[in-house]
Amino acid sequence: MDSHGLTCALVLFLHLSCLFNQLKANHGTTVRRHHYHHHSHQSAPLNPRLRQAYHALQAWKRVIYSDPNNLTTNWVGSSVCSYKGVYCAPAVDDNRTQVVAGIDLNHGDIAGFLPDEIGLLSDLALIHLNSNRFCGILPKSMANLTLLFELDLSNNRFVGPFPSVVLSCPSLKYLDLRYNEFEGPVPSQLFNKNLDAIFVNNNRLTNVIPGNIGMNASASVLVIANNNFGGCLPPTIAKFANTLEELLLINTSISGCLPPEVGFLYKLRLLDVSFNKIVGPVPYTLAGLAHLEQLNLAHNMMTGSVPLGICVLPNLANFTFSYNFFCEEEGICSNLTSRGVLYDDRRNCLPEKPLQRSNKTCESVLEHPVDCFTYHCGG
Repeated sequence: MDSHGLTCALVLFLHLSCLFNQLKANHGTTVRRHHYHHHSHQSAPLNPRLRQAYHALQAWKRVIYSDPNNLTTNWVGSSVCSYKGVYCAPAVDDNRTQVVAGIDLNHGDIAGFLPDEIGLLSDLALIHLNSNRFCGILPKSMANLTLLFELDLSNNRFVGPFPSVVLSCPSLKYLDLRYNEFEGPVPSQLFNKNLDAIFVNNNRLTNVIPGNIGMNASASVLVIANNNFGGCLPPTIAKFANTLEELLLINTSISGCLPPEVGFLYKLRLLDVSFNKIVGPVPYTLAGLAHLEQLNLAHNMMTGSVPLGICVLPNLANFTFSYNFFCEEEGICSNLTSRGVLYDDRRNCLPEKPLQRSNKTCESVLEHPVDCFTYHCGG
């Protein structure tokens, strides 16, 4: 990064620090804060950026149709810094100028949609709207939010294709779109973006996981669970090796063998690939995940042995591999409770273990072992 880039990053950091400190300080003192800002700003003329924010927020209020908790009731008058859920801070490029830097309406149960005018809020660093009833599609004007760092739209009713407009926000680091109604393929650009956290779980996303996943990797958390992707997990997942700590692929209809490259994600603490169509053995490379605390392989079609190398991982606390077709537990894997590890080995093909599949069911699968070196993945 050049000196200009470092300067911009530092200024944005200071902008965010001021904003986050304000958010923290105002928990429990909301009434006093609003009272103070109402009087301190009422007589002062608005600077052009606050005037623009006023027009944007008034346009937004007009398309809010239900606000049972009265979060936007005081969105009246031009003193936008006194609006509930609206947070002001010094501008990134001029610390003498106050701007609207954050909006936090989490858990408001508000119904409405996002108007085009939201793009006028070009100083926003964060938008927190989780657990509301906002609907419709995201306006293209959000591409104007060049300082947006955190975007949390989870637990709403947004629809349409994956909102590619969010990928146009150059400062975005935290993206949370989970529990909405977005559908269709995930654009490959999502995994080319320098994001710290990606949550797109519990939507209606389809198609295969893009083959470039991890190509410009920086995320520490990647959650794409409860969608209908299908296909195989691309080996390029290994590109996340230096950053990824949590990978959740639950119920995404992925198939094929678990690629050995997953074992290269040496920082992983949580890996959950349960409720899929994964076949073949457990890659021995997983024995190198020294930081792994939770591993869930349940409800797949995996076969072979449960490797000793996984069962002796130093930080392992919970290992679930039930509802597969494993036929052997190596060494201490058959009694992980002796290591203080919670585990579940039910409904496999393990001799002399209780609650296993029938011999007939096991034979029908084990008679056709999967060779992961020659297995061709279907979309």
